[in-house]
Amino acid sequence: MRGLPPSRGYAWVLSVATLLGACGPSLGPVQGPVNGALTRSELHGLDLADALEALIAVGADSATDRQYAYQRVRQERVVTAQDALAHALVAGRLAQISGLSAKGLVGEVERYARSSAQLEPNFRSGAAQRLLGTLYVMAPAAVLEHGDSEIGLQLLEHVAQHFPAHVPNRLRAAEAYLALGDPEPAQPHLCYCVSHRNALRPDERKLLDGLLAQSPVAHCP
Repeated sequence: MRGLPPSRGYAWVLSVATLLGACGPSLGPVQGPVNGALTRSELHGLDLADALEALIAVGADSATDRQYAYQRVRQERVVTAQDALAHALVAGRLAQISGLSAKGLVGEVERYARSSAQLEPNFRSGAAQRLLGTLYVMAPAAVLEHGDSEIGLQLLEHVAQHFPAHVPNRLRAAEAYLALGDPEPAQPHLCYCVSHRNALRPDERKLLDGLLAQSPVAHCP
């Protein structure tokens, strides 16, 4: 596995000590109001995950929203790649803010993202592989069962090569290289993201700006 720099500035990065002492995710009652975009009865699975992602994209979500979405999705059967991806996405979003419960949640993200990728690897331009690759690069190896940063980077390069026009794939590949202290191969991905910035969500554009501040691109084709 590649050595990791001291600070990687990404929400997946949680302290190893905290994760090793973690228990399972809290399933207690949701405390506080939930955004109405999530409470519609017709929302299930991936539609619910997408609704949460839409709130996160513009910074309009709350911790309560993430807990509510997780509890809703967790009650649903996982049969298809879409079901598994929904669970992985929502568990991942709760893991980002959950502190002591993150170890169990990270395990769920890994398990369901792997399941989705195995069932339908090309779904949404490799979304499950992108999520899994990002997890493997960013999360401490101590909380992972089946991967590490090298495998994560391979997954991210795979989706970037197979779906090169999908800008988030290129963004996450660039992020991974920079997180692993290898800025040179990140440059083509960053250049592509710069030239297709408008295809990114607001939160992804913010991430891109942070990556460019870390590793400016001087010469793009």
